[in-house]
Amino acid sequence: MKFSVNQKDLQEALSYCQGVIEKRSTLPILSNVLLDAGNSKLMITATDLDLIFIHQINNVEILEEGKTTTSSSIMFDIVRKFSPDKKINLSMNNDSKLQLESDQSIFNLNCISSTEFPLTDENFNQNDFIINSKHFLKLLNKCKFSISNDETRHYLSGIYFHQTEVEDKVYLTAVATDSHRMSISKIRINEKINFDPIILPKKTIFQLCNLLDSYDGDIKISNLKSKIKFELTNSILISKLIDGKFPNYIQVIPKNNQKKLETDLKPFLGSIDRVASVSLDKKDGVKFQLSQDNLNLSVNNTNSGDGNETLKVKFNYDLEISFNSRYLIDVASQLEGDKIELFFNDTGSPALIKDPSDFDSIYVVMPMKG
Repeated sequence: MKFSVNQKDLQEALSYCQGVIEKRSTLPILSNVLLDAGNSKLMITATDLDLIFIHQINNVEILEEGKTTTSSSIMFDIVRKFSPDKKINLSMNNDSKLQLESDQSIFNLNCISSTEFPLTDENFNQNDFIINSKHFLKLLNKCKFSISNDETRHYLSGIYFHQTEVEDKVYLTAVATDSHRMSISKIRINEKINFDPIILPKKTIFQLCNLLDSYDGDIKISNLKSKIKFELTNSILISKLIDGKFPNYIQVIPKNNQKKLETDLKPFLGSIDRVASVSLDKKDGVKFQLSQDNLNLSVNNTNSGDGNETLKVKFNYDLEISFNSRYLIDVASQLEGDKIELFFNDTGSPALIKDPSDFDSIYVVMPMKG
C-alpha cells in the first residue's frame, strides 16, 4: 500500500472518526481506523460496533493499492500537527508498520491486519428518502439538549423520529424528553415516506451534528428494523437504533395554558443567565414573580447570596413559578427570532414555550417545587 493524501482532507476524516471510537475499548481493533486505498480513493472506516462511520477521500494519488488498520487517536494526533495543506505520504514498510511522511517528519505506526476489522455488510432496502441537511440539522439541534442521561430509561436517551400529518401536509417530527423538559420540532417533507418510528441514540445524534455542521447538500436516509443509514456526499453513518417504546408525548403537551407572557428574547436570556450566576449549583430555581407587564427574576442561594432583575414584559396576570435556569437557557438559545412566548397555567403546571418565528417547534418545561 502506497499513496499520498492532502493533510487537511486526512485530518478532517480522522477528526470525525474520533467521535465514533470509544476511548476505552476492550478490543484493540476497535481503537483503530480501517484505511482502504484503491481506485484513486481512500476509504476510512471507524466503528464501536453500534455505530459505523465511513468517509471517502477522492482524487488520492495511489501508487499501490492496499488496506490496513492503525490507531485512530495516534494517527489523528500526528496528522493534525503536520503543516496544513501539505502532502502526506503513507506506505506499508517491510515489518508491517504504516509509515507517515511529510516534510522532514517520518513516523512508523503499529498496525493490526484489516481482516480483523469488524465490518458487517448491511443490505439496506430501497426504503429510503432524501432530506435537506440544514433542515435535518435544525431538528437535531432543537431537540438534542432535552435527551435524558438516565441510563435506566434507555428509551429516553435519544430522539424519537416519526412521520406526522397535519391538514394533508406531511412532516418528519422529532421529540426528546428527560421528563423535566421536552422539545418537539418538525420539518415538512414532500410526500409520505415508508418510515417506521425510531429512537436515534444520543451518540449518533452528536456525530451527525458534527458531520452536518460543515456539510451542504442532501442526506439520504434508509432504515431497517434495528438500524438506520445516513448517506452524505462523501460520508456514510450506520447506527443501531434504541430498542424501546417512546412514551406518548402528546399527552404531556399542556392544553390549557392560557396565561401568555411575551417578551424580547435577548434581554430575557441575558437576565436569566446573569441572575443564575449567583448560584454555584445550577439546580437552584430561578423564581419568576409575574404581575401586570412586569417580570421579577430572582435566585437565592444560602451559600453564595442572591440576585434579582426586573424585566418589562407583556403579561396580564399575577403568578409565581420557579424553573431550572439551565432548561430555560437551553430552550431560549435555540429560538430563531427576537421574541419568546411562554404560556402558563398555574404555579405547579408545566410551561409551554413557543418561538413566534418558528411555528414548527414547541418546548415544555416543568416548574421546580418550592
